[in-house]
Formats: sequence, C-alpha cells, structure tokens
Amino acid sequence: MILKRIILFLFIFLYTFYENWLPTPACTVVPGANNQEIHRPQVKDDLKVMMVADLLLSGRESGSGYLDLYFKDFYFSRFFRKSFEFLKPDMLIVLGDVSSQGSELSQRKWSYVVQEFHSLLGPFLDLPYHVVPGDRDIGECNNLNEFSANKIIRSFPGLDSAGCGAFDIGNVNFVSLNSVALLCGNNDLRFSVEKALEREHIELQTENEHVTNVVNESSGTKIPKYEFNWRENTMLSGSGPVLLLHFPLHQTTNNVHDESSGSLQYRAKSLNKRQAVGDGPYELSQTLPSNATEYIFHALRPRMIFSAHTQTFSDRIHPDGTREIVVPAMSWDAGKKPGFVAVTFRQNGTTAIVSHCKLAGKLHVLLLYISLFFVFMLTVQTSLRS
Repeated sequence: MILKRIILFLFIFLYTFYENWLPTPACTVVPGANNQEIHRPQVKDDLKVMMVADLLLSGRESGSGYLDLYFKDFYFSRFFRKSFEFLKPDMLIVLGDVSSQGSELSQRKWSYVVQEFHSLLGPFLDLPYHVVPGDRDIGECNNLNEFSANKIIRSFPGLDSAGCGAFDIGNVNFVSLNSVALLCGNNDLRFSVEKALEREHIELQTENEHVTNVVNESSGTKIPKYEFNWRENTMLSGSGPVLLLHFPLHQTTNNVHDESSGSLQYRAKSLNKRQAVGDGPYELSQTLPSNATEYIFHALRPRMIFSAHTQTFSDRIHPDGTREIVVPAMSWDAGKKPGFVAVTFRQNGTTAIVSHCKLAGKLHVLLLYISLFFVFMLTVQTSLRS
C-alpha cells in the first residue's frame, strides 16, 4: 500500500513537472539596455514581440514519421502556449524557414505546412503576426522568381509580390525584406526587392524631410536645416525602421556576442563561408554579401536588425553602431536546444530590451515521457496486485 502511494506520488510529480515547468521558456536579458530601462516598470504603450525562426515544419502529409508529425507538433504547440502565457506578447514575428522543404512542395502539400503552422500557433493566431520568407520556403536562386515565392506570399499577411513588407504597430515601424532574393544575381525577384527598398527609402526620406529655415543667431541669416536629395541619404544612422530579415547582414567588425562561448570573438570568416544549412539541400552563404549590406544601410538606416538562418543566437554591433540580433532556431531539427527572442520596445521608441529564451531539448522531453510511461505502468501493476 505504501509502495503504491509512493509510485502514485511520483507519477503525479512527474506529470505536474511536465505540464508546468518543462514547456516553459527560460529567458535571460541580453546586455544592451541600461539597468534603469530593464527594471523600469512596463507601461501599456510598450510593445512586446516574440521572434522565432527556422520552425522547419514538414506538413502532415509529406512522408515524415510519427515522431515529427504528432509528438513534435504536440509538444511545440505546448511551447507556444506556455510562451504566450509567460510573455504575454503583443505580436509574433517569424524570421523565415517556416518549412523544411517548402520550395519543393506542391501547392497541396504546402497547404499542409500552413495548417501545421496554424495548429502550432494556438493563442498567437489572435495576435498580429508577420512571416519573413526563408531560403527553404522559396528556394535557390536558379529557381527563384515571383511565381516560386507565391506560395508563402499568398499564405501569410503583409507581404507584397516581392516577399517584402512594411507595417507600424504601437510606436514601432517595421520593414521586412526578402533577403533570399538579395543573394541572387540577375534575378527578377531581386530587382523587385531592390525596388521595394528604394520605395521605402523615398518614403522614409519624405517623412524625415524638414526643409525648414533656421535663423543663425550670430549672422541673422536663414540657413536650410536639411537639403532633401534621396540619392544622398540625409537620415541619421539608427533613425530608420526595425529591419526584419532571414539572412544576417555582412559582418565586418569583431564585436559579436556568440552564445556558444558567451564572449566577444571574431567570427566574420566563419560566418561568411559557404556551408550547409541544417540537414537540407541548400548551400547558401550564411550572410548577405557586403554590397547588399551597404545598400540596405544606406537606404533604410535601420535602428535595429533582427535576422536568423544561422540557427544559433548572436548579438552583434555593426560599424555604425546598429545592433543586430540573430534569432536561434525554434526546432529540434537544428540539432540544438530550441530557442527564440523576446523583445520589449519601450514607449519612448528608442530602447529595446532583448531576452534570449531557451526551451527544453528533444532528449529531455523524450526522457520525461519514458519516465512517465514506466511510472504509469508501475502504478497500474501495483493497483492490479493489490
């Protein structure tokens, strides 16, 4: 009788642990904002955004095994629900690679990926969300065009025919670019992305144009405060929108915080090598080329950048002082613990508090399920004997 109670208590304990602790993210604030901002109470005008990347969904009828289609989906839906309850975000942003091989799927099979995505989101479906195209979603350069990108563009809100988007929420202006197309040479989709860049550039310049006359107190003459010319960007660095990409920008400085070592180290050579992306068929550069990076900085003057693709977290500072956060993969397929980034944009519109959140790995979850199964079987056997 005592043994039965002990086993039953153990089963209840493990089940409670599974229900409450294991699916809950462990979040750590990343250095970058001062302590006063971090500890200042949040107000209703602060914008809280959850950013995820590399979900690598396969679709429920793409030939994947039971573990992928049911166990993984079931557990990641719990991750999303617990993360929603824990963070109470105002918006969700997905920085590409929703699918593991979406560019190769037919329209019918792609629809299963979209269904799987919606089933995972759960409570997030009631929030605004934005999806950035990834290389696995729309394919390599030799097959990349507006038609090949149509599946993801038509499936998710806020994307134009080039796979780019721009939107305001709260006090923050966001611009998302189809960075996959920017890796390609003479490609129609690349030209469309460049046109979208120029369009955003002109709109931002117009918004920031203040051709006002200022009186010079010493001479009494009037001088123009700004001279508007869209080819010569008059915007200050960091005065533009929050930029959303799948591929990180080219990195030329050594100021990179890498999660694997926890220290600042030089990683430009390793980041710019051509290397395999996860387990998939693509072998693309890990970052955008330097000319595309310079083009983006000149056109947008982003105040902050969020990217993905490398599947690990990093925090880097570009030469002009712009901060770029690389969001880790939220998938067991990446071979590491899944994670995401939570960002609070403060009411003043100039400060962002970034938290790196980690979730339980596949091995921990499987071990817990196995433990629950054995304890459950012991409980049943003990009950039958008594």
